Amino acid sequence: MFQFFNLSLRLNGFPMKKATSEFEKIVSISETDFEKYTIEKRNEIVDFHLKHNKSYQEFIGEKSFSTWENLPIQTKKDFQKPLSERLSDGCTLKNVYVNKTSGSSGDPFIFAKDKFCHALTWANIISKFGWFDIDFNTSKQARFYGIPLDFIGNKKERMKDVLKNSYRFPIFDLSDKFLETVLVKFKKTNFDYINGYTSSIVLFAKFLQQKNIVLTSVCPTLKCCVVTSEMLFEEDKLLMEKQFGVPIINEYGASELDLIAFQNPKGEWQVNSESLFVEILDENNNVLPNGKEGRIVITSLYNKAHPFIRYDIGDIGILDEKSTFKKPILKKLIGRTNDIAILPSGKIAPGLTFYYVTKSIIEDDGNVKEFVIKQTKIDTFEIEYVSELELNENQILTIEKAITTYLENGLTFTFARKEKLERSKSGKLKQFVSMMK
Repeated sequence: MFQFFNLSLRLNGFPMKKATSEFEKIVSISETDFEKYTIEKRNEIVDFHLKHNKSYQEFIGEKSFSTWENLPIQTKKDFQKPLSERLSDGCTLKNVYVNKTSGSSGDPFIFAKDKFCHALTWANIISKFGWFDIDFNTSKQARFYGIPLDFIGNKKERMKDVLKNSYRFPIFDLSDKFLETVLVKFKKTNFDYINGYTSSIVLFAKFLQQKNIVLTSVCPTLKCCVVTSEMLFEEDKLLMEKQFGVPIINEYGASELDLIAFQNPKGEWQVNSESLFVEILDENNNVLPNGKEGRIVITSLYNKAHPFIRYDIGDIGILDEKSTFKKPILKKLIGRTNDIAILPSGKIAPGLTFYYVTKSIIEDDGNVKEFVIKQTKIDTFEIEYVSELELNENQILTIEKAITTYLENGLTFTFARKEKLERSKSGKLKQFVSMMK
């Protein structure tokens, strides 16, 4: 089959051949030499940004650093200023990869990667999916993701789906009526794997359980299911394994970074040590020993366009005691679970639907710093936000229009500007919270 996926990456200026070659070299580094490799790469990326990134120079306050442990911790708040002010020398909005975070932690921002760094991300992802005999050029994907509903955005995502050999099931409505159409599609299509948001795929598994159907009985080509973006609970994993009839693979990633961890064929949640350096820190920013619970702090070893150095991603986790520099194992991830919105019509929408709603208030001027959306009644939503300026009438109308577009008519919204937002014990905000329970 013609390799549309690889070709699309190359046509977008991502040097896949070079990145794949580099990734293979990294993987071939021995266990003995990997600690040296990691230390050298993290020192190199810090030195680069201290020389070529004015924003990072100002953040550090110096043009050199003494020890790794003395480097300050970056947070999402440090990136809430125009992207053009955060780019390294020689980087512009036109020659780097630019994207937005989902805002699932309540702190959205726009970020950049240089094109080699982004190509290396894809080389890594392609390699990891290959563990389970999945080839992005030939394997048919059943994709449970959101999709923009505006004409241009929708067409762009549909084109990406074609290049990725995937069929997308939009997750804005997961009622039984819609899931019945999903099941029909599985009966007619030779899907190789499922990929998408955990909560959406769990709802499909529960639907199959109600109908007493194992998915491989109607779609025997199915090899595995990869869940991402939200917490995977053990009982949900067991349910999906039973109802799908294939292995359930847990993926943990962040768009601004890379693939962070991917479940290997042995069932271990293997951390990406090839292009990231992951630390677990306590509340005083001290490095914790393996086996201890703390804040997940990550350094991107290859991103020269934008510094992510000792970046607190907003999650809590534990590295397994048997972890090494070459093969760290994520023992436990705490957080990243989203509620489900049940609407007056009976429509069911996962919390991540609100990613598409909040795109309308994510602006590069950094005005909206944080936000949470709470469902207080079946037809009532409260949006609390922290910003330099109060949202004006036009911005509120834009948000209301977006929510109506992605959800339904007849919903009531209130907007409350706050000095600060209430956080969980882990220090993390949930973008969407249902108070209906």
